[in-house]
Amino acid sequence: MASEREQAGTDLQRSGNGRDAAAAPVFRGVTALVLDAKGRLAIPAKHREALAGARGELVLTADPSRCLLLYPRASWEPIQAQLMALSSFDPRVRGLQRLLVGHADDVEVDAAGRILVPPALRRYASLDKRVVLVGQGRKLELWDEAQWEFQTAQAIALPNDGPPADLAGFSL
Repeated sequence: MASEREQAGTDLQRSGNGRDAAAAPVFRGVTALVLDAKGRLAIPAKHREALAGARGELVLTADPSRCLLLYPRASWEPIQAQLMALSSFDPRVRGLQRLLVGHADDVEVDAAGRILVPPALRRYASLDKRVVLVGQGRKLELWDEAQWEFQTAQAIALPNDGPPADLAGFSL
């Protein structure tokens, strides 16, 4: 029988010996939510336990797809270090550094289980009121609801040239 944590949509990654691997949360599932007038987002209960393991210390940043990425700080820091170790002489790398690290903002879960989405990030992702929080393994994505529906429609449309080569032989 699945544990409550698994049923809730969040699990802890386990190492080969069955022990928690640094209690790294795994997020999955899609949840429709509402931003309040101040730009606060109530984190669903199914994700709060995993985020509490991060002591409520989170990083919210921009994604090139025009959504926002929400990471526990401990999961974000190696990504930031790896990105900043790349040469900024390449304009493409510098652009990605500016986007991801430049927009990164430390956010904390308040006593009511909410985070404040900074105005600049709300504008970047065109977040107004109706939003969708999407689990993506080590991170969560925050989408404008209409943009999420558009992305989902694109993902399920059959491309004329077939699936990407990386999916050859992939089966569910």
